[in-house]
Amino acid sequence: MKPFFRKALGLALVTSCAALWIVTTGMSVRERRTRTCQGKGSLDVTIADSLERQFVRKADVARWLEKEYRAYAGLPLDSVDLNRIEKLVGAHSVVRDAQAWLTDDGVLHVELSQRQPVVRFDDGTNGYYADATGFVFPLQSQGSADVPVVNGHIPMKIPRGFKGTPADAAEKAWLDKMIGLINTITGTVWEHNIVKITVNTKRDLVLTPREGQEQFIFGEPVRVQEKLRLMKAYYESVVPARPGYRTVDLRYRGQLVCRK
Repeated sequence: MKPFFRKALGLALVTSCAALWIVTTGMSVRERRTRTCQGKGSLDVTIADSLERQFVRKADVARWLEKEYRAYAGLPLDSVDLNRIEKLVGAHSVVRDAQAWLTDDGVLHVELSQRQPVVRFDDGTNGYYADATGFVFPLQSQGSADVPVVNGHIPMKIPRGFKGTPADAAEKAWLDKMIGLINTITGTVWEHNIVKITVNTKRDLVLTPREGQEQFIFGEPVRVQEKLRLMKAYYESVVPARPGYRTVDLRYRGQLVCRK
């Protein structure tokens, strides 16, 4: 075949494929304009970590959409604002991220993951969680998380219903240190042996163990590894020789100050 005819045949094939793509794409667009979203009755919600936490349920997502997006049922598929749906679902404090998409059968799919708290705070008037990134969010009316609880004179002014990171730099720094402390004891013997963490009026942390009458004055959440080593030394060396202390002060470098 001569080069001229080969080029002509190739051009014809390309043109035919392009025309076919335009026709099929146009048909797809037309179909999406005529097909409609089925609405709440066929809403498909996937919660990635529902076995770990039950802060959010399918009924919650359906209620959010009905209240905040309103009339999405019956809209043509290409008129449903998926970005808006993702934003309004993700705006709820307990939702970490959300994705939404439509299938050709008109079903709206929403997949989300929940925030994973690592610590719970209770200042006597307000309770809230914080996740590993320092994001604070309210306790939930449904579901709970088995995480360490810090109570007492917490040096953060978190209003009821607040979500986000503390705006005050000192508060955020303290929160980051607390999360570091929690992360350090998680998965160790201390996670099970320490049953309560209280902040006293001097902003010192006071750790209450599961067994015994001692209270450990931890001080600020700094030099965490060093203080945990001192606690270990107390149990290994002091308790067998002279039990019965009521307070064990860990605030001084390399020292245990025990008082009855």
